Amino acid sequence: MTTAAISLHRTIASFRSVRRAIERTTKIGFVPTMGALHEGHLTLVRQARAENDVVVASIFVNPTQFGPNEDFEKYPRQLQIDSDKLAALGVDYLFAPSVNDMYGKDHVTYVDPEGFDDTSEGKSRPGHFRGVATIVTKLFNIVQPTNAYFGQKDAAQCVLIRRIVDDLNMDVNVIVADTVRESDGLAMSSRNTYLTPTERRAAPIVYQSLCAARTLVLASESAVESAVVRETVESVLRSEPLISEIQYVSIDNKSTMQSLEQVNREDGALISLACKLGSVRLIDNIII
Repeated sequence: MTTAAISLHRTIASFRSVRRAIERTTKIGFVPTMGALHEGHLTLVRQARAENDVVVASIFVNPTQFGPNEDFEKYPRQLQIDSDKLAALGVDYLFAPSVNDMYGKDHVTYVDPEGFDDTSEGKSRPGHFRGVATIVTKLFNIVQPTNAYFGQKDAAQCVLIRRIVDDLNMDVNVIVADTVRESDGLAMSSRNTYLTPTERRAAPIVYQSLCAARTLVLASESAVESAVVRETVESVLRSEPLISEIQYVSIDNKSTMQSLEQVNREDGALISLACKLGSVRLIDNIII
């Protein structure tokens, strides 16, 4: 079977020229990514393809969401490989701009969402959410999608994007799909490629720690103190010697990311964590 050619656009002007040619009544599905595509991304693409007339994907490693000591320079970049994967799934347009095109030399405007730097992920990555909010706003303005698709693995990011869309009255439907996992439970991530073989074998401990917390809450007839839930997660993580740092374990409201003092089965919670396995930072979450 011959794969249809994907329409690749490396500048905003080029993409906008084709965007204007698409009928306003056409449903446009959009999957924004930073590339190094894995099955988690591709699952979003398949859903977008099934639910829309036109599918757009973007690949842009956004410098404004990386801190000074993070992995912006070494983040995997493989445009041709990714383009081939997207074309095989029927993506119509791939928007892959340069940093200079997205952030010109006189760029001074940013979207700075209040309160998100106070979340556990925000405290561990100052400025990260300003970078995410800014690039998502720019991409939505350029692509003007009907539906935009994101993965639950980046839980705080999903809450943030829904907040942006509501607060700024954007005409886009945000769709969040379940985290896609390896057979041993590890959440799929482009950064998993950084793990050594030994670290990769140990990595399922991250999801196992969250599952232990879920079991605790669901087995309890009454509310469980968040401190107890947190200790359950940390205890499982500490059982793996290759876990070099636990950055946070957070128990939050599912919709607002505000911290909870207690968790019960009826109301549920979002339990999220960030830790380092060796030198690799891993995040994951589970919804109760």
